[in-house]
Amino acid sequence: MKKSYVYFLTNKNKTVIYIGVTSNLLKRVYQHKTKSYKGFTQKYNCDILVYFEEFEDINQAISREKQLKSGNRKRKEALINLENPNWSDLSDGWLFYFD
Repeated sequence: MKKSYVYFLTNKNKTVIYIGVTSNLLKRVYQHKTKSYKGFTQKYNCDILVYFEEFEDINQAISREKQLKSGNRKRKEALINLENPNWSDLSDGWLFYFD
């Protein structure tokens, strides 16, 4: 079964938190970093991966995404701070190779 992910991106000033869901985290982060698509993350320069969760099923990931999006910023920050207190880019050092 294919893994799925819920992830948080922020900008360099950490003023915005974007929440997304994907079945290919590496590819999706690459798309955000290269600004491949017009939209929220491009407009607000969200390209720093600060948090993610892995799921066995896309439906679980979508459900979790909805739950996280319904929460306030303080709760989102608490999740990030628990796993990544420095808000480091978790994708640093990832190699972006695609077919």
